[in-house]
Amino acid sequence: MISSPATVLRIGLLLLLALVLQLSAVAQLGLFGGHADLIPLAVAAIAYYGGSIPGAASGFAMGVMADLAAGSTMGASSLVLTAVGYGVGRLREVRDPAHGLLPIPVGAAATAGWVTAFAAVSFMLDVGATVSPVVIRDMILTVLLNALLALPVFAGCRRVLRPSLVVDPSEMRRRRQPPRETGPLGLRGLEV
Repeated sequence: MISSPATVLRIGLLLLLALVLQLSAVAQLGLFGGHADLIPLAVAAIAYYGGSIPGAASGFAMGVMADLAAGSTMGASSLVLTAVGYGVGRLREVRDPAHGLLPIPVGAAATAGWVTAFAAVSFMLDVGATVSPVVIRDMILTVLLNALLALPVFAGCRRVLRPSLVVDPSEMRRRRQPPRETGPLGLRGLEV
């Protein structure tokens, strides 16, 4: 990702839009007794297309904004979202994001990490977290609903971040190069 003031502004607007949509609309809609959560999806999408450092920074910023907007314990969301953003960004750096449906498992894994780690941090801080089968059911439903929302959220984030990306993952599939010759290091490319 090209780091410039325009990129920081794009990421900030994406995070703000995701937070406003989450708090005003998505949190109010219940489906099968569960609620979707755009916050970890937005962080995962930015990390997926930007890498580990922009992912961790956007996770921290989103966590601080979410804690301030919801009036919850400061630092719990930012701690977990920083780790989620770094993990998804690192996955992108290590693996080749070559499949068009990869946002579905990435979004589901990021959401599963988010709900599990946030529940653990809330339980350790004794913020009033309770453990019951209903909480576990809600966590599973949130992961499934976010897996359904992952493709549109990732596509929207890619569209907004496209001018800042060095290489678009969809371009990487088209520009596959043939495998290079193998052999001893000193003899590659020599005609014998």
